[in-house]
Amino acid sequence: MPPCLLDLPTGRNRILPTAVNPSLNATPPDDTLRQVNEADRLETLHSYQVLDTGQEQVFTDIAQLSAFICGTPISLVSLIDDSRQWFKAHVGLQTQQTPREHAFCQYAMRASDVYEVYDATADARFANNPLVTSDPNIRFYAGAPLLSPEGQPLGTLCAIDTVPRVLTADQRDALRILARQVMAQLELRRVRLQLEDERQKLEGVLRMANHTGDSLYANNRTEIFVKQDQRLVRVLTADLQYIEALGDYVNLHTTRERLTMYGTMKDLETKLPVRDFARIHRKYIVRLDRIVSIEADAALLDGVRDGSGPRTPVRVPIGSSYKAGLLARLNLV
Repeated sequence: MPPCLLDLPTGRNRILPTAVNPSLNATPPDDTLRQVNEADRLETLHSYQVLDTGQEQVFTDIAQLSAFICGTPISLVSLIDDSRQWFKAHVGLQTQQTPREHAFCQYAMRASDVYEVYDATADARFANNPLVTSDPNIRFYAGAPLLSPEGQPLGTLCAIDTVPRVLTADQRDALRILARQVMAQLELRRVRLQLEDERQKLEGVLRMANHTGDSLYANNRTEIFVKQDQRLVRVLTADLQYIEALGDYVNLHTTRERLTMYGTMKDLETKLPVRDFARIHRKYIVRLDRIVSIEADAALLDGVRDGSGPRTPVRVPIGSSYKAGLLARLNLV
């Protein structure tokens, strides 16, 4: 009997067999389906970071092409999670997911080739399935496995109809090809995510390096500027002997003069080269190469030359909590 034409709501005509050959109306038995390590399979699936993401046109296009080629009103890009089948693309079906125990795709993804159910009502495994007995009233199902490069089954690209039917050899070939395209797109998507993750990591490293560089630069500056009245005075850090805290003010003692600025010792510490200066008391910071000797709880600093006379040593107290740190900074013999 020649095939009949059935007008779809979409306006397309599709060719349907008036009867399905009973000898074909048997899906592959379960014992022919591949066995998989479910934990490894789920780990691979989750590595794609695709579950519960938004619709993407490239996957919708493939599903639409699958429905067009197979002449079915429904086509899905279905991924099988631990308890559900989730649809990255769905054409002709509004729901985003269904329970895994109702999924035809949980069988099809483990098949070695395109998995066809010619008439679900005639198959004991599917006859009482809620997707068969009620909306969307599945009768025909064909799914091509989506296999990762490691061979892990992730789901299927499937075509679904509400009447029994059989795919042609060309339609099966097309479904296989399109399933490979789905996997190619999933791989590209995963690589893009990995590259974006690496880019963010690299930016983080560069930010850290820039911050470190700025800190090193700040801590190796050879000069600072001190605000005096309405002007800024440049002070070479090599000329500094020690810094003294006086309440809300700080005195900077150089080899030639004393400068007073408004601020705190903590603020000033961040602007001095850490390799050259040490805090030896809560009120004093000294330049290490100005220390002539350590006597008990005081540091003697190379003093200021007064005219043509000898230098007058400067005595600066050492706080008990700072002494060990100071001695560690000195080259003791």
